[in-house]
Amino acid sequence: MRDLILFGIIFSLLPFCFFRPWMGILFFSWIGYMNPHRFTWSAAYDFPFAKIVAIVTVAGLFFTRDKQPLPKTRETILIILLGIYFTFTNFFAFYPDKAWTQWEKVIKILIMTLVTMVLVNDRKKLKYLIMVIAFSIGLLGIKGGIFSLFTGGEHRVYGPEGSFFWDSNDMALALNMTLPMLFYLAKDKENTQLMNKLLWIALIMCIISIIFTYSRGGFLTLAGVGMLLLLKTKHKVFAVLIAMVALTIAMAYIPEKWFERMDTIKNYEMDKSAMGRINAWHTAFNVAKDRPLIGGGFETFTPRVFDIYSPNPSAVHDVHSIYFEIIGEHGFVAFGLFIALIFCTLLTAQKLKWSVKTNENYKWAKNYANMFQISLIAYMIGGTFLGRAYFDLFYHIV
Repeated sequence: MRDLILFGIIFSLLPFCFFRPWMGILFFSWIGYMNPHRFTWSAAYDFPFAKIVAIVTVAGLFFTRDKQPLPKTRETILIILLGIYFTFTNFFAFYPDKAWTQWEKVIKILIMTLVTMVLVNDRKKLKYLIMVIAFSIGLLGIKGGIFSLFTGGEHRVYGPEGSFFWDSNDMALALNMTLPMLFYLAKDKENTQLMNKLLWIALIMCIISIIFTYSRGGFLTLAGVGMLLLLKTKHKVFAVLIAMVALTIAMAYIPEKWFERMDTIKNYEMDKSAMGRINAWHTAFNVAKDRPLIGGGFETFTPRVFDIYSPNPSAVHDVHSIYFEIIGEHGFVAFGLFIALIFCTLLTAQKLKWSVKTNENYKWAKNYANMFQISLIAYMIGGTFLGRAYFDLFYHIV
């Protein structure tokens, strides 16, 4: 029954994707971040809904007048250069078949990012897009929070199976990146009271979900995001109150094993997982030293590569870092482009805040700039411990 309902909803939306392709971006984002098909049981579970919506949306792009030229900004150029450079390095990949499969996924993300820039061309559409992203991931956070409270925090919170953030660590990263969106959207006085209440509830439950992912990197990122939100907002007492409510609820359910896991942050040398990651970082760097311009290509971290480049070949581990993932897979030039993209976006947001500082009519723009800066910093902190250099939420924020 769920499958039939989902097929009915999505296929009934396809005409909107074609005739109003900016709405196709919203539907594409909903599918990509909430993964509704992963809550079905049969035909819809593996059906390529996102691909179909993307194709219809791109087709509509060529016919609609409601669009703007691709913005001529540093960020646009850097995204295009990254796509070109990823393609170049892939011709020299250690494992071409696996590499080209991953290349196809990444290029689709970059293309849809550029399409978003063209179609989301005013404040209303931008707000709708942020709302869709925030609620899509926020509802998963609510689900995870409820699950944790009902099970006494004994089990980890995971994302939708097969999604970019299925793993508990990835789920923590996605939720941390979404917290600033929920926070600033909930402060928007243009929303209805009911909408703002839902946003505050989602914010509290997302914090609880992050805690119960048992992700050490997620917990550190949560601390960083909390500090930044506290520094950025004028309503510091209210922000502290929200955090205290979430933490008080969570603390009542946190079992001893959670504290034991967090305690390994201080003694990482004794933790096999942490040492495995550090070994993988050394491996990635050694690959880049050997192949500085091209790296090993997508999907390069295999036992055979560890045999050649790793200080400890027996400790085969995912690279677990956005920075070392780029370095190992594409070399130092790609890493420079990637870092430039992050910092240029942060700088653009800062310049935007300066330009509207004294104009009350553009207070919303200042809030959005703060929101995106904190989301990007969450990505930078959490990404230190996770191999999610191609996470579509990062490029969407850019």
